[in-house]
Amino acid sequence: MLYKIMEEVAEATETAAETTSNSKSINWPEVWSAVVEWSLTTGIKIILAIIIMIISFKIINIFSKRIMRKLEKRNADLTLSRALVNVTRLSLKIIVLLCLVGFLGIQTSSIAAVLASMGVGIGLAVQGTLSNFAGGVILIIMRPFKLNDFITAQGEKGFVEDIKLFYTVIRTTDNRVVYVPNGSLANGVIVNNSVKETRRVDLVMSISYDSNVDLAKNLLLKCMSNNDLVLKDEPIFAEVSEYANSSINITTRCWVKNADYWTVNFQLLKEFKNAFDENHIQIPFNQLDVTITNNK
Repeated sequence: MLYKIMEEVAEATETAAETTSNSKSINWPEVWSAVVEWSLTTGIKIILAIIIMIISFKIINIFSKRIMRKLEKRNADLTLSRALVNVTRLSLKIIVLLCLVGFLGIQTSSIAAVLASMGVGIGLAVQGTLSNFAGGVILIIMRPFKLNDFITAQGEKGFVEDIKLFYTVIRTTDNRVVYVPNGSLANGVIVNNSVKETRRVDLVMSISYDSNVDLAKNLLLKCMSNNDLVLKDEPIFAEVSEYANSSINITTRCWVKNADYWTVNFQLLKEFKNAFDENHIQIPFNQLDVTITNNK
């Protein structure tokens, strides 16, 4: 009895060993056939999808550039035109990608369900990004500034080069490029220096208490009147504004075209100084009188 049981166990062991050895052996012809079949079906679809995507994206880019050129020729608002073209280009590319996903046989409904389930988590993770997107929409709709305007915002000054959906590109006067998030930009203070055609130049000149105040005022008024870039149909102003510790401060004001603001600002500073020097009007500087007492 024991002998029969041992024979049965040995036969079972041999059968299991044969089965295991057969299962570990690879049938290479079948593997190659499967690879060829996959390449002729799914592989070709993937290659076609990539080709279609590349061609479609190029067509969309060319189409967007042509629309932008036509809008520029018609003198359409540059800020709004660029924003609409960017949104249209992005939307068309997303549509192409969704169509290609369906072409590959991937169920778009299942993808939508997964994205919807992940929506809450993604929303919490990208609160700042969504805030910037909302800010970009507000800036494009409300338009507190447009392209090429000179603005001061978030501690930066410069010309607006581009308004993206998530950030605004500002080029500073020393040719640095600053990317300002639209969320903070839309919720902060924005000073737009390019809205009005004219701008006032305010300068303060200091003279000593020994100088002739009336002569200094007349010299300042003459300098502003003789400057070709100062608008003659706008009033010019020069009056004493403060009696400081060591000087009499005279405030000057004149109006110029917006584009000439900094040119006139620098010209007048030089002309004021030359006029004071020629007429012996002293511009004071901080002085400290020290008295030494010798106690013996």
